Amino acid sequence: MRAANFVFSGLLCAGIYGFATSAGAVESFYKGATVSINVGSDAGGGFDLVARIVARHLGQHIPGKPAIIVRNMPGAGGLVNANYLFNTAPRDGTALAAPFNTVFLLPLLGDPAAKFDPRDLTWIGSTDKQQGICLTWHQTALKTFDDIKSREVVAGTTAPNATPATYPFFLNTVLGTKFKIVGGYSTGGVRVALEQGEVDSICGMAIQTHMAVSPQWFERKLVNVLLQFGLEKHKDLPDVPLAVDLLKGEDLEVLELIMIPHEFGRPFVAPPGIPTDRRDALRAAFDATLKDPAFLDDSQRARQSLDPLTGAQIEALIHRAYKASPSAVQRAARILRGPESVDQKR
Repeated sequence: MRAANFVFSGLLCAGIYGFATSAGAVESFYKGATVSINVGSDAGGGFDLVARIVARHLGQHIPGKPAIIVRNMPGAGGLVNANYLFNTAPRDGTALAAPFNTVFLLPLLGDPAAKFDPRDLTWIGSTDKQQGICLTWHQTALKTFDDIKSREVVAGTTAPNATPATYPFFLNTVLGTKFKIVGGYSTGGVRVALEQGEVDSICGMAIQTHMAVSPQWFERKLVNVLLQFGLEKHKDLPDVPLAVDLLKGEDLEVLELIMIPHEFGRPFVAPPGIPTDRRDALRAAFDATLKDPAFLDDSQRARQSLDPLTGAQIEALIHRAYKASPSAVQRAARILRGPESVDQKR
């Protein structure tokens, strides 16, 4: 018995020593280092704003407390950033990205410009989910989802392949809605068009975006929310139907595939192959940052909602997408290209 206890104690001490050595090595590596967060858009957008809030606090939770800088790397709808992360960025734990979520299914969907495999990336976590909604202005007669199935509904969008075009296009295809998609708006311009009655609906844009940019719409009940896109209902929309509950079979599989990037919302990710101890330290630091009172205060002031996901949860969503049937993948790719053409605003 004494021999067994001696062996166990020895193993325990070795484990503790190994952990301490690893933690010390991480701290030593990051002390005096600089970690960059490369954002896949220009300065001033939603992903850029979230990245800068995270950057102000993340370094305090990484062993060694490295400096954190944010660099903007726009181009090709976020692909420049994603391709850089996978193929060029250092794989030592000093490079992170805050990319557009939509780029990560492009390899699966056959986009030749996507030179990466999201299954090999090092997922750190996400600050929030993004759940698309269909909404109308409060003065319209279109109050429920059944209403928009019975008559033509003008939906505003920026471009044929933008989310506010692809979701109405999908609904027209599988549920018999009668959206007339009108493009040519800026992101802000489509909001003005809704308020002025120039369009009936904005369908597919995330409720998190609406609430950050136009919180008065919800505070003063100026919009009707008719349908929501997510794997689960948004906490503030318990009575609004989920699109997934209206579908079955391959139609449901296609919608889930389209929605998965929005489920992991605003992700933070590192290149493949970074040392495991640094990956674990970055994940732990990210999780701690999202509980930091100073971070929470900054997020509240910037009207940013929080519904965090861990890196492991994002990995699971990516692998779920890659299990979709070839037919569903083909249909999803077609939907995400958007309608062949849209009417242009006058």
